[in-house]
Amino acid sequence: MGFINEIVTSIAPIFIATSPITSYADQIHSIHRTKSSAGFSLDIPLIMLVASILKVFYWFGAHFAPSLLIQALLMIAVHLLLLHVALLHRPPTTHLPFQPSVRKRPWDFWQWPSTRPYWAFVTYFALALLVVHLLLCWTSVFIPYTSVLGMIALTVEATLPLPQLLANYQRRGCKGFRPSVIANWIVGDTFKMWFFFASPSGSVPWAFKICGIFQAVCDLGLGLQWFVWRDGPEGVAAVGDKELRSPPPERIVESFEMLKGAPGYAEKGSVGVSIEMGEGSWERQRI
Repeated sequence: MGFINEIVTSIAPIFIATSPITSYADQIHSIHRTKSSAGFSLDIPLIMLVASILKVFYWFGAHFAPSLLIQALLMIAVHLLLLHVALLHRPPTTHLPFQPSVRKRPWDFWQWPSTRPYWAFVTYFALALLVVHLLLCWTSVFIPYTSVLGMIALTVEATLPLPQLLANYQRRGCKGFRPSVIANWIVGDTFKMWFFFASPSGSVPWAFKICGIFQAVCDLGLGLQWFVWRDGPEGVAAVGDKELRSPPPERIVESFEMLKGAPGYAEKGSVGVSIEMGEGSWERQRI
């Protein structure tokens, strides 16, 4: 067993440091290839950017394993790219027939229609932390301050799977969220947990271990969702974090029946398109 632990503790730092690339490269490629980020929760880049930026400042007080610092820096770069691609190919969420309304957050936080507020938030957040860091780095409260940052960072990171778990549950499917990401999360967190508990005492703070256990359990929940639902029921397409179902045929027929009594419907001399619907027809007026 000691020999296996030696192998894990030797290989794990490389795996942990490069995990942002191996975990999210396929998701970025998939969004770019399909030109749609439907089904992918934008809260994932938010959580990882906030947590990773906080962890970078936490390192100056805790000096935890270098592989975890490299992972945080790579995570920032990868999720900036992922956020850019996801926003670039974000599906429209307005003027969609039979589309349920999206629950609004205070000040529409992280649901902004334009891309600029996303980058402004990330920039101002990092700059604010940098200013506070420079003001406190020479004081006696610096170590306690960085410890608080670390706890916040790891707590936020532990919630990473929750938005995707909720999005998958709402539409009863995992369409748009790559199975490769789920697999990387499960394998990566299992490997990471082994490394945490096999490392020498003091090299990995207990906060990492506690939050890592919670995140690993959530990852298993995502794996169970994919195993049970896969892409979800046929006829359901993910739009943003919601699902869009085609209206049932009887509702379409009812709509056509209502149009028959409308003024100007199928008037003589009008130009339109006629669709046969059983014994009647529907004609759409052209302007």
